[in-house]
Amino acid sequence: MKKILILCVCVIMAGCTFQTKHRGYVFPADLESRVAKIKTTTQLQNEIGDPLARTVYGDEVWIYYGMDENYRGPLPHTYDNKTVLLATVRGNNVVKTTVLHDADLPQIAMDDDETEIPAAIELNAIQELFNNIGRFSPAGMGQ
Repeated sequence: MKKILILCVCVIMAGCTFQTKHRGYVFPADLESRVAKIKTTTQLQNEIGDPLARTVYGDEVWIYYGMDENYRGPLPHTYDNKTVLLATVRGNNVVKTTVLHDADLPQIAMDDDETEIPAAIELNAIQELFNNIGRFSPAGMGQ
């Protein structure tokens, strides 16, 4: 009985992995002091790299983002150490830099509802089945 219990505990523990993956940029610990010295886009690219995104409208803003994604077995993923670097750029000059951390970022909850697609055709299972008849060629026909 003890062997079965130990085996069950080992199987359950194997499913409870603890893993952290970094997403986006890995910023240095002294990011604020490094960014304060940057005056040109060339310096910014040499220090941090190319931005993840650039704004299209208004002043050009280079956006850098990094975070840690934590996997805790069957529990939901959590995200921490979120950092956003916003660099306002005019020409080749960096006009302003802003560093945002976890506490500075708003908490946004994703809605579970689905957005309807205009003019979408929704078919039930039977309609889908009959709709697919004749769409696929037999295997080995080279089409």
